[in-house]
Amino acid sequence: MTIEGEVREADRFVETDVQRQLRAAVRSLASNYGHEYYLEVSRKNESATALWTDLCRAGYTSVNLPEEYGGSGAGVADLAIVCEELAAAGTPSFLIIVSAAICGELLAHHGSDEQKAEWLPRMVTGETKMAFSITEPDAGLNTHNLKTTAELRGDSYVLNGAKYYASAVDEADIVVVVARTGTDELTGRGRLSVFLVDTDAPGLTKHQISVEMVAPERQYSLFFDDVVVPVERRIGAEGDGLRILFSGLNPERIMAAALENGIGLYALAKAAAYANERVVWNDKPIGTHQGVSHPLAKAKIEVELARLMTQKAAWLHDNGFDAAEASNMAKYSAAEACLAALDQSIQTHGGNGLATEYGLATLWGAARLQRTAPVSREMIFNHIAQHSLGLPRSY
Repeated sequence: MTIEGEVREADRFVETDVQRQLRAAVRSLASNYGHEYYLEVSRKNESATALWTDLCRAGYTSVNLPEEYGGSGAGVADLAIVCEELAAAGTPSFLIIVSAAICGELLAHHGSDEQKAEWLPRMVTGETKMAFSITEPDAGLNTHNLKTTAELRGDSYVLNGAKYYASAVDEADIVVVVARTGTDELTGRGRLSVFLVDTDAPGLTKHQISVEMVAPERQYSLFFDDVVVPVERRIGAEGDGLRILFSGLNPERIMAAALENGIGLYALAKAAAYANERVVWNDKPIGTHQGVSHPLAKAKIEVELARLMTQKAAWLHDNGFDAAEASNMAKYSAAEACLAALDQSIQTHGGNGLATEYGLATLWGAARLQRTAPVSREMIFNHIAQHSLGLPRSY
């Protein structure tokens, strides 16, 4: 016999009617663009502006933002559906991770009333896009060791330093920057703060990083030379940046997992269709052979397991629980499952797996990136070893 409370708890594993409708609607919109559009804008060094505009007009990029500012007020779970369906259509979007998830969640949870009133409605309509910048050449994932400084001078901060691997800065109006505003006397670690910086601010320059990845979002190094930022552009209290960051970094991991899950689904759909049609031996489709079908079945199982962990992590975040463990597990499992699914799909296609027209190898860079970013699998192992298993800190 099932009690009512248990039914409600089980609901987290079953999408609501509204979520199913959202998934179908995003799938329909994204299918109008597809992987050919993704390739076209990427190789022309252009942005996926038309797709992003349509997504904003339909309200899909703001499903997680508060209703009072024009969003749907649903949560990261719904935004992850949008992200997954875009990727499953062959049009993965890093911008939705950076702008809608990281920056949107940071503002919604920690922005002042004035900041939220100024920026969130513009993010909802698509008038404003935001980028995010934390990584530095000499710090990597060691956030405590950031060297970019923000010094308070009167009613403004002055930023100096360098960042790299900041995505989509060229198409963003604002970049959310994490900088050091002091040093902890006991630990020597940086006291961090978070700022909203205009991407055309005097003293801020950017240089594109050439990477072997097909994507409409480009990567940049940023250089801050006495960049003046008004004090009202600081998000939250000075020195409280690390705590604030977790409002954006757990959603970042969840959304990265959703993107990987979507690519995995895309690859498996391609492989299944090809294996049902391709005839080589005995006048039977190659999918009848277990050497083809079993590896694809294994990849499907692994992608679905990753999707389940992603769903759990999003539910925990949206309901105010600690989502760090689940978010890291979701990101790790999705990256591994996606790469396995994509690789097996390429293998199923034989030589055609590397042909551009089949749209598989062109997603390898985007898929492989997520094993390293936004957090490497080694740092995920460190987190799980220490916080989940109680093992000694290793770094």
